[in-house]
This record gives sequence, structure tokens and C-alpha cells, in this order.
Amino acid sequence: MQAIILAAGMGRRLGELTANNTKCMLEVNGVRLIDRMLKQLSRLDISRIVIVIGYEGDKLKKYLNQTHPALPIVYVENKIYDKTNNIYSLWLARALMAEDNTLLLESDLIYEDAILDAAIGTPMRDVALVSKYETWMDGTMVRIDDENNIINFIPQKAFKYSDTDHYYKTVNIYKFSREFIVNCYIPFLEAYIKVLGENEYYEQVLRVLTLIDSAGIKALPVTGMHWYEIDDIQDLKIAEVIFAAPEEKLAKLQHSFGGYWRYPGLLDFCYLVNPYFPRQRMIDEIKANFEPLLRDYPSGMGINSLLAGKYFGIKQQYVVVGNGAAELIKSLMEKHDGKLGVTYPTFEEYPNRHDANRIVVFEPGNSDFSYSADDLMRYFTDKGIDTLLVVNPDNPSGNFIPSRDLMRLASWAQLNGIRLVIDESFVDFADKGMEETLLHNEILERFTTLCVMKSISKSYGVPGLRLGVLASADESLIARVKNDVAIWNINSFAEFYMQIYGKYEKDYIQSCEKFRQERAAFEKELNGIPFLRVVPSQANYFLCEVKEPFSSHSLTLRLLTDYNILIKDCASKRGFPFERQYVRIAIRDRKDDSKLVEVLRTMSVSNGLPSA
Repeated sequence: MQAIILAAGMGRRLGELTANNTKCMLEVNGVRLIDRMLKQLSRLDISRIVIVIGYEGDKLKKYLNQTHPALPIVYVENKIYDKTNNIYSLWLARALMAEDNTLLLESDLIYEDAILDAAIGTPMRDVALVSKYETWMDGTMVRIDDENNIINFIPQKAFKYSDTDHYYKTVNIYKFSREFIVNCYIPFLEAYIKVLGENEYYEQVLRVLTLIDSAGIKALPVTGMHWYEIDDIQDLKIAEVIFAAPEEKLAKLQHSFGGYWRYPGLLDFCYLVNPYFPRQRMIDEIKANFEPLLRDYPSGMGINSLLAGKYFGIKQQYVVVGNGAAELIKSLMEKHDGKLGVTYPTFEEYPNRHDANRIVVFEPGNSDFSYSADDLMRYFTDKGIDTLLVVNPDNPSGNFIPSRDLMRLASWAQLNGIRLVIDESFVDFADKGMEETLLHNEILERFTTLCVMKSISKSYGVPGLRLGVLASADESLIARVKNDVAIWNINSFAEFYMQIYGKYEKDYIQSCEKFRQERAAFEKELNGIPFLRVVPSQANYFLCEVKEPFSSHSLTLRLLTDYNILIKDCASKRGFPFERQYVRIAIRDRKDDSKLVEVLRTMSVSNGLPSA
């Protein structure tokens, strides 16, 4: 068995990273792609490695001769690499290819060892390694039958999103027998080039062979194994996460602040959304209007304030819409120069946007981090604060203050000239749900120093739309924030969502009730894990104290490394005692929650602990 690596391309989409070197010289976490690939091939029974070079080929050849002098490398040069594509590179190597069974690879790939082990170990003679289609994949797709026969190669021009349930992506690793190479592939390769030219792809030849049903090429699914094709800088950054060492991978994910759909198979128990809304019918309506929403400008702030007012049943002059609550938090906090009262631990976006020297901190001092409106009034009465922040339910503790008590707090704040900011992004998940909201005209008008912030992303399950609102009867404050944000600060998709929400409000109410049922079931199951103490919560997450034999970090790391599950390690958050360890676990749907519980029970057993 020999290996042929195609490494002649210019990698234009990588810009400066390939200005002076070919793509395979890129480093992923400090290791060049070509070094990693050659090391992996050296583990196998490979007679020789044929590398087709082109762009910056002399540099690559010199580098490999210095760093891998013992490897049996043979070079083939594509001198017109800038005018041809990989079909011509493979054609140049056809004579060498015909001499032995061949493992064919592209040089811009990174993959785990098990991928090559699967290719070599399969008894099938002629195989294309494939992986079930996921949204991040691009390039050649195939369709296979129940016996893993490839029945068609789907080029990019023939790709249909409606058919993706049936697609597999080629990994761009193939194993071909010498018999197939000599009798099928090379004759068709030469004919294809003669008819259609040299600026094509070698997969097109495989497509022709499958169409005439003479090749018998099998698919070898490697779904679930790690691999990535690096075409641009974003691909490189994702590959650096996927193939990082465990500690580094965790750190990279924690600092990416979302976008986890890019990472195959990752189960996200870190970010907080409603798993039951929106329902499919609402999604279908948004899809049906996709083109005008994409092509047309959104409305300005005036219309969007009107929509938000209709959404929550409040006057439009009392509300400002944000590109997520984060935009509104930034505007509200950065123009506030007085003392800010904060309860720790909490959602830190607010204090992070404020002068640290002017923050007055209250810490509840109990293991559940619970507190009441009376606790806040007692503590902050003589602290000279100008603004008091209350996240309700709080994040990450899930502590909840009923609306009747918040009204007393609002009265106290108004009497003392204190701006009261209530973030009720999670309030709809509370036991009484939407009955607990403060978004009512009469409440806002009674307490003019009251501001209510609400993230639509979290409870309404649409974080990708980036929507949030700030409401207050202090019209001068609302006008100032409106003036601070851009006139087109939300896009047409977010605007349309607010426009049609009223038709689906009953679905939303039902989704919150379904969620509360799931929270109760999930809490009962988590309470059966011996190394967790679950803090009661009225939100869509649980704060859990982690006990021996784990720490918050070791538990988070092991879940990610062994099970591809991400939870929130609270060790870096302010307000937690050093000697105690906490994590936050989002509540998802029954399927995902059951999977996490099963994993936690397995970890209990493997550590000799009882598991309910």
C-alpha cells in the first residue's frame, strides 16, 4: 500500500497564511498539517509516500527532506498549479498510482488516527471515507444505499438543501486497489481530462464511474470521528478547537461565547434557551418569507419599538429594542456613573460594563445564594447607591423574588431615589410564569425609577435573532438609549419574528408549561447523582455544588473530553467561596437531559459511587 498526497494548491482563501507557503504547511495548535499527516502515515504499513507539489513546492520539498529524511517520499511536480485543479495533479501521478494499492489524501485535512485505521482496516477494496452531512460541511457529497454502495457523487452545482438528510460528505480520503486504479480509474481519468480539461476535480471521474455502475465503490462511514477540511481562516480556528488538548479545547470553547453549532456532536448545556419554542409552524413561516427578509431593509427604531410594545402589551414610548439585551446593557451601564448595587454571584455583563470602583456588592452568605427583597433593602439602605441591579431569577443561582415583593422593592427604591434595574430574562420559566412579569404600563408608570430588561433570546428560544428590550416609564432614559443605538440595530428576521409572535403566543405559553414539567423531572434525576447537590431554581438551569471525587473543573473537563458535553464551570465567577465548587447546567429537552443523566450515572459507577 502506498499513499498519494495532493499538495499543489495555492490556498487563496487563507490569504496571508498561505502567502509564502502551501496549505499543508499551516500549523494547527503548533503542528503543521503535513507533519501530522506524515506521522500518522508512518504508523501504517506504507511502502512509499507520493506527494504532488506545486505552489511553493520547492519550500515544501526542502522542509520535508530536512524534517523527515527517513521517510520514503517521492515528489511529483505540477508546474501549472495556478491554471489547473486536483484532477491534473492526480493525472501527473498516474504512473506511480498504477503501481500499487493506494491511499489517496488531500493535504488540507486534519483527522484523528482512527480515520486512517478505519480505511486500512476495512476489508472493502475500493472505498471512499464519508461522514453524515452536517451544516458546516462543504464540497462533494455522495448518496449511498443500505449496503454502503455509493450510488451517486453530488457535485456542488447539484447540491440540494432539501436532500441533505440523504447526503454524506466525502472526507477526501480514499483507498483504491491497484486493479481498480488500472482498469477503471486511470482510463476514465485520461478520457475525462481529454474531453473536459485540466481545471476539474478528480471526484468527477468517480461520479462518472458510479453513474455507469461499473466501479463498485463502497462508502466507509466515519460519522462521529473527528476530521476537518481547512479552506479558510474560520476552518483553521475550528480545527484548532476540535484537535486541541483537553484543557486547551475547554478554554477555547469557553472563550468563543457560542457558535457551538460549528462543532460536530457537541451537546451544549452551557447556553440558556427555551428547548420547546418556537415550534415548527412558526419556523416555517419565517422560512417562507426568507427571501424578502434577506433582500429588504428592516424598519427603523420607531417601528420596532411599536412591535415590541405590541409584543409585551406596553406603550411604545416606554420600550427600546436591542440587538440582544447585551446591546442595551452596554448602553445603560456605560452612561451610568453613580454607585451600582449588585448581588453576587450574578450575570456579570452589567457590572463588567460599569466602573469597578463604584460597585457595591452584597453576598447572601448561604450555600444556595438565596436572598429576598427584604435582604436587599436591609443591606443597601445605607450604602449610598444610585442604581440597584436585580436579575430575577438570578443567574447562575436561579434565586427568585416574587413580583409582589419586587413591587415593595420598587417602592423602596423610588422613595430613596434609586434606579431599580430588574432583569427578568428568565421570569417566564418561574412556577407562575408570565404572571410574574413587571412589563405592565401601570407598574412602569407607578414606579418611574424602575427599568425592566428582558432578553428575548433566552425564554423564547431564538438567540440567533439577537433580540432584547428595555422598558421604563422614564421616557427621557428610553429616548437616550434609543439615540445611543443604531437606527437599524436589528435585522429583518428579528423584526418579522416580533411581527408574527402574537399568532403563536399560545404555543409559547404551552412551551413554558412543558418546560416546567421537564425542570421538575430533571431536578429529581440530578438529585440522584451522589457528587452533585442541586440548588433549587425557578429558571432554565440548575446551579449544582460539585462534591468529591470531582471539582467543578475536573467534572466540566471530563464531560467535554469523554462525552462531548459542555457545562458551565462557575469557578471563575465572583461570589463563590473558594472552598466550594459549583457548575451551572442548562435544562434542555427530555432526550438531551436523559443523556446527560445517563452519563453522570455512568461516571458515578466508574468512581465507585452509588447512583440512584
